[in-house]
Amino acid sequence: MTQATPPETTLPTPLRCLTGALIAGVMSIALSAMTSKIAMTFATKPMIQKTTMANNIAAAVRTLVVGSTALGAGIFGIIAIGLVALAIQVTFSKQKSSPHP
Repeated sequence: MTQATPPETTLPTPLRCLTGALIAGVMSIALSAMTSKIAMTFATKPMIQKTTMANNIAAAVRTLVVGSTALGAGIFGIIAIGLVALAIQVTFSKQKSSPHP
């Protein structure tokens, strides 16, 4: 069998990193606002179920919905921070590798 040569890896440009960070940051802020609105909606509307089993299931579903949107907001926030750090790293690595005249 022949060995497949790995593709050349090139660093992304700082502009691409910052663009991705901007997109991820906007999505994080949007999900954070959505989490807040969902939590307020759930807090202002009482559960009307008569059985404890229905109340427990409703509480679990509410917790899952708020938790999943909060998790999404956190993940996109971490991604945005990581992309900004990558942009800084790529910028400094390009400066080090460029020959000085």
